[in-house]
Amino acid sequence: MKEYEVLIEVHAASVNSWDWDLLRGKPFVNRMGGLRKPRYRILGADIAGRVVAAGAGVQRFRPGDEVFGDISGSGWGGFAEYVSVQEKALTAKPAGLSFEQAAAIPQAAVLALQGMRDKGKLQQGQKVLINGAGGGVGTFGIQYAKYLGAEVSGVDCADKLEVMRQAGADHVLDYAAEDFTANKLHYDLIMDVVGTRSLASIKRALKPGGSYVMIGGTMSSIFKTIIAAPLTSRFEDKHLALLIHRPNHEDQQVWKELAEAGYISPVVDRCYSLDDAAQAIRDLGEGRVKGKAVIKIKA
Repeated sequence: MKEYEVLIEVHAASVNSWDWDLLRGKPFVNRMGGLRKPRYRILGADIAGRVVAAGAGVQRFRPGDEVFGDISGSGWGGFAEYVSVQEKALTAKPAGLSFEQAAAIPQAAVLALQGMRDKGKLQQGQKVLINGAGGGVGTFGIQYAKYLGAEVSGVDCADKLEVMRQAGADHVLDYAAEDFTANKLHYDLIMDVVGTRSLASIKRALKPGGSYVMIGGTMSSIFKTIIAAPLTSRFEDKHLALLIHRPNHEDQQVWKELAEAGYISPVVDRCYSLDDAAQAIRDLGEGRVKGKAVIKIKA
């Protein structure tokens, strides 16, 4: 354990699409730093647990403190009983939330926040659509948009319609039954977790001055968004942006406060044992998880 690190007894860790991507080495960018073998021996970035020991330079935490955070900047390793992480990755666990609920927050919730607040500039009364709203980012995005006073539409498969309603969506759409880009409705913000529609159709569904924020998609769709963004902004008054994951302690603090005030509640589909971590990752990668999948490590 280094000077500015803390040793955490991990009680719970959640699974993210990044775990799935790193495990498979797809898209290819996930092989950077690990072309011939996995970059990280142990996956798992989102954790919640209790501080066991603190390095000499640690200022905010002491043994016994309950914390949660995104440790992707500390070398991963959350799918384990103990992990040493940088102090700056951690936030005090929200009062009233279980370790399993707290572990569901970091990556997914911070992506939703940065997509809507920073890239999308979402405001009260605006209309937002989330494509892929039945997963972790989507269910947090629904709740944050409703907290801001927006009108929210969620798009996902039929099995996830109810979880989107429970998260607070005003309208839910089954992507297999209805193409949201073809129903002549228009939105101030489209936040896209899956990147399944063409840019041409996405732009048709945006209001003038509206924003499209891509969080997930294929390398081809990401590249096209990057290339098209400057011209679309200049000639069409519509804004395209790609959100790159950036762990942020201050944004975790935002979610801590929202959770403690009762404005949001993490949607946990199922808790797995550590022995079943591979199944948890498989279920997420194959689209079977509603909200978040969490691995319960300590009873």
